[in-house]
Amino acid sequence: MQRFSNRVVMVTGAGSGIGRAAAVRIAAEGGSVYCVDISQPGLDETVASIEAAGGEATARCCDVADETQVKETVAACVAHYGSLYALVNMAGILRFDDTDAIAVEAFQRVIAVNLTGTLLLCREVLPHLMETKGSIVNAASTAALTGLPCGAAYSASKGGVLAMTRSIAVEFAKRGVRANCVCPGDINSGMTTGIEWPANMDFELIARITSLSGAKDAEVMAGVIAMLASEDAVHITGEDIRVDGGMLS
Repeated sequence: MQRFSNRVVMVTGAGSGIGRAAAVRIAAEGGSVYCVDISQPGLDETVASIEAAGGEATARCCDVADETQVKETVAACVAHYGSLYALVNMAGILRFDDTDAIAVEAFQRVIAVNLTGTLLLCREVLPHLMETKGSIVNAASTAALTGLPCGAAYSASKGGVLAMTRSIAVEFAKRGVRANCVCPGDINSGMTTGIEWPANMDFELIARITSLSGAKDAEVMAGVIAMLASEDAVHITGEDIRVDGGMLS
């Protein structure tokens, strides 16, 4: 399939995990991928992988929580490629804290990256997507749909992404832009690497919300994301798709 031939797709969080898998998949389907991440080494690896397979990709470092950087990144993408067809918003951070002890600064940083960062990217790309009749795929989470122990900040951010995406979908449907969410669960995305677990973390509760078929690698998300970003999903907007192996079923 070449669903993205002659189309430009921006992928945030492209330096690792689900973002990288999505960038590689979209490039394999003919897309020119503008890879965005806060990690330059991660971006370099992603672009090298895409180019080794014969794909087209460009990289740019950006902290999605920084409004100026986001504005400059979107402008640079459009200046480089001339247009923008889709935004795949996978940048995010995960942390666990005892809710009765979480620092306000820690809570605000998660919200800034996961929720405000998603808004900033959507806001900046929407004028371009209205021109191309394109689409947005945002990263929500199963944490937006069920309780996550010690995950108040992360759950709040992802619940916000889910609600915001639906609002964007309704607001821009008549202007030709679609907006959807994926809700990953039990995916080996690398987000838990280096996590500092709180002293009162109840791992038995975590075990109760794991998938029936076991954790899967980030590549299982890529096909769903590519479908939602492409014209195969021309009549899908305001939707959230769980990819969790039946975890919440």
